[in-house]
Amino acid sequence: MAPSCCKLLCASSRLLFAVSLLAVATHAARPNPVRIAVYWGQGGGESTLNETCSTGLYSHVNIAFLSEFGGGRAPVLNLAGHCDPTSGGCAALAADIASCQSQGVKVLLSIGGGIGSYGLSNETDAQNLAAYLWNNFLGGSPSSSPLGGAKLDGIDFSIATGRDDYYDELAKNLKTMYNSSDLARAGNKTHMLTAAPQCPYPDKFLAPALKTGLFDHVWVQFYNNPPCDYASGTLQSAWNTWTAALPSASVFLGLPASPDDAARGYIDVETLASQVLPMARSAANYGGVMLWSRRHDERTGYSAKLQDIANNTVGTQRSCTFLVFGMA
Repeated sequence: MAPSCCKLLCASSRLLFAVSLLAVATHAARPNPVRIAVYWGQGGGESTLNETCSTGLYSHVNIAFLSEFGGGRAPVLNLAGHCDPTSGGCAALAADIASCQSQGVKVLLSIGGGIGSYGLSNETDAQNLAAYLWNNFLGGSPSSSPLGGAKLDGIDFSIATGRDDYYDELAKNLKTMYNSSDLARAGNKTHMLTAAPQCPYPDKFLAPALKTGLFDHVWVQFYNNPPCDYASGTLQSAWNTWTAALPSASVFLGLPASPDDAARGYIDVETLASQVLPMARSAANYGGVMLWSRRHDERTGYSAKLQDIANNTVGTQRSCTFLVFGMA
């Protein structure tokens, strides 16, 4: 049987034409229905940061990674060939970051990563790293900043090795620095803390930090983790555990953008849109989707397909609403 909105199409050609114009205009004006965070910086041959933001597909871009810090180590930014921070080559990214922010995309620096030499030895270590991050990427304006003095929107904790010690202190120090800054007093810029824990709960590396309640967004990695990925049939229970444990944060579903991007955890776009996201959206603090990584997303078109499916679904629903309203 044809849906009721389709039956109305025959009522009036003039009404249909007017309503079609309204539906098209609304589709063009509305933002993407799915908030997508993506990691950029670790893929050889991936598009520039500015090009990434200009796709209009993403709400957040995490620059990956500050891969060395703590324990007496000088912080090191590793962008996998995009630029050489040791020679000042990454300072040119300041213009890209400003362009992203002007388009409404939040740009964060991700610390850690799967391969790196990092860890915090004590509270002083946490304080020193917080000061470095604040002065170089958030609130300061040093000429030595690896990103040319760009003011980022926050720090992402992507801790995947070492111990869980003192990341809670790092989060507290960063939040204190922001709250006591002129930026906070002026109220014209906010800084966010985000994290990318593995889906087994509690996370091995970030549990104490997440318990502080200071994180704005948490993109849980539901890949490379057989106990809680989609194929295991336990994703929903793991999702419910995470969203219940983080009531003050918005929680994103972290996925690979390609089956080649992770050993496990890939979900095809159609299944994600029709089966997984409806379940995820039932949580009051559902935030969106996180994708690893921009390089593979660019190759597969995963985020573009997802936004297109979601837009078509929303567009169909809204078109029906317009038609019913016009006939009343």
